[in-house]
Amino acid sequence: MKGFRSINRCLLLLLVFFLQKGYVTAKPFTGTYGINYGRIADNIPSPKQVVRLLKSAKIKNVRIYDYDHTVLDAFKGSGLDLVIGLPNGMVKEMSTNPDHALTWVKDNVQSYLPSTHIVGIAVGNEVLGGGDLDLQTSLYGAIKNIYNATQNLGLNSVQITTAHSQAVFGTSYPPSSCVFKEDVSQNMKKILELFHKMGSPFCLNAYPFLAYMGSPDQIDINYALFNPTDGIYDEKTKLHYDNMLDAQIDAAYAALEDAGFGKMEVVVTETGWASRGDGNEEAATFENARTYNYNLRKRLAKRKGTPRRPKSMLKAYVFALFNENSKPGPTSERNFGLYKPDGSISYDIGFPALKSASVSSRLSVKEIRAHWSSISVLASCVSMLFLFLRS
Repeated sequence: MKGFRSINRCLLLLLVFFLQKGYVTAKPFTGTYGINYGRIADNIPSPKQVVRLLKSAKIKNVRIYDYDHTVLDAFKGSGLDLVIGLPNGMVKEMSTNPDHALTWVKDNVQSYLPSTHIVGIAVGNEVLGGGDLDLQTSLYGAIKNIYNATQNLGLNSVQITTAHSQAVFGTSYPPSSCVFKEDVSQNMKKILELFHKMGSPFCLNAYPFLAYMGSPDQIDINYALFNPTDGIYDEKTKLHYDNMLDAQIDAAYAALEDAGFGKMEVVVTETGWASRGDGNEEAATFENARTYNYNLRKRLAKRKGTPRRPKSMLKAYVFALFNENSKPGPTSERNFGLYKPDGSISYDIGFPALKSASVSSRLSVKEIRAHWSSISVLASCVSMLFLFLRS
């Protein structure tokens, strides 16, 4: 086993070498499916157990809402791609103090790379469109200072983003009519210009669940759940929508085009459906949550775009990994999890439950094959390094 650990260390050193030379570029999102790992709860599994669960479920893309070091430590060597968050409460400070931004990036990003694969930093969450005008004004400066800090430290593969709720839009029906609200447009345009320079996407928290809850008499629930339905037809673009999530994303594309950023990608950073709610949250049911998340997973597995952007493969982070019992607000807020606190599934959409760790002194056939694969990769890397040094 020591020999295998040595091989893994050699592979890691070679990877760092090629990253520094610019031969390898980290991707912020692998495939189409990701998960939000929220932790506003006092009864969920430990971060190390969560890593085992994610690897068992083969979910590679993970977002957290802070930069908790116990989580960053647990993700070391996991191979999972992690986006960390700068909480809203720190946005104003980072906006006014570039030195603090540099120190924060050093302590919470650079010091963990590359063993913890931090691929992104989300600066704030749903700031624009909220009630704190000072916070909205500070967002641009915070994003810029965090971005400059990553550049100064040579962390070019770490993508900087911020997620928006649908409160930043005026009307969004039909999708082609969507524009940004006047009261956010000034701050939004500055941020979009910066994102264009950085190559960052527009991140959207899109919830058909909330849209349906707001207008149950006007929206067909099958349209919100990806079930067979007549859908809607956008007269302006002549496009048909058979589900609400695609329409919400294309509404964002329409707003971006109106603002002059028609080539910017939209990534869904939150979407999900509550499995339980209060008396006035009738759509928050076990069956609806299972249907939405099962159909969403099938939709993402098709690796296709939306009607307005058919060639831009849709990527989405599901909300959320666990039910979080300490979240404030209505009952639905505490019941978006694909998993229960004990690691069992909330409902079956094809993911495994958390299993107890087992220790074996023998290597399985699968492990042996994996190690031989590592040796093969090491040989290839050594050959590439030798050729590089000779050139």
